[in-house]
Amino acid sequence: MKTILTVTAGTLLLAACGKPIPTESVESLMANPERLKDVRAQCKADHAKVGDARCTMAAEATRRRFMGSGTPYTPAPPAMPPVMPPPAPKD
Repeated sequence: MKTILTVTAGTLLLAACGKPIPTESVESLMANPERLKDVRAQCKADHAKVGDARCTMAAEATRRRFMGSGTPYTPAPPAMPPVMPPPAPKD
């Protein structure tokens, strides 16, 4: 019984020390277009398997890459032509 407990404790300890799964953020997906393309394809193929959180991050990264920082484009108003004085009356 003591051996089983020791083996189980050792297994749990080794499992806890494993390499963590890297988490992706919107910024990391924006910086790596190939990875963004892969995640979007995975979401399209099987949304339930990939997960809602990752697919939402991929959608947000795509939106930010396309739309930019979110600052709306507001061009300067066109310059008005100079006002011409009325023609002088002919005598």
